[in-house]
Amino acid sequence: MDQDISEVNHGTSQSTRTRSPAPFLSKTYDLLEEEEEEDEDGGGRRPIVSWNGEGNGFIVWSPAEFSELLLPKYFKHNNFSSFIRQLNTYGFKKTSPKRWEFKHEKFQKGCRHMLVEINRKKCEPSAFPVYLKASEESTSATGGLNRSMSNVAEQENQSLLLMEENKNLRKQKMELQMQLSQFKALETKLLDCVGQFMQDQHNR
Repeated sequence: MDQDISEVNHGTSQSTRTRSPAPFLSKTYDLLEEEEEEDEDGGGRRPIVSWNGEGNGFIVWSPAEFSELLLPKYFKHNNFSSFIRQLNTYGFKKTSPKRWEFKHEKFQKGCRHMLVEINRKKCEPSAFPVYLKASEESTSATGGLNRSMSNVAEQENQSLLLMEENKNLRKQKMELQMQLSQFKALETKLLDCVGQFMQDQHNR
């Protein structure tokens, strides 16, 4: 009897563990919920990331600020590309060519309980025996086409990432140039003050 109860408890504990969502998914969900609360209390500040209008996906409005401010806070890194790779690992899809919007049918606003149904993609080795290889090869052309289309989509994502990073670098360059100009103007002003002071001392 005690053994039966122990087995039931063990099974229950295993079930509880298996129904815990992946930390990456929980943190991403927490990030969106907490940012939404801050946006509501922030007096109309421009959001960095938010749920989309339907609540069935989310949008990163500013990848630069997202990487600088939010990724270190929730994920201990600031690599936007790494964040996107993680989304891809869990089956999220980028749904817009003009903005960083991502969707997953089980990742929805107000439905935290559905996170446990999102699983990481796995690359499983082929279980076909040798005598089925011929059948497998007959479908290789279709599989190759699908892989090519997947590669094109991935290259487009990488291209968008590079364009965004290049844009951020240009922005940083302009800011540094402005700071340098300000420092040069300040240096000129200081030299003028020193020159005027020396001239006043000489005239005395």
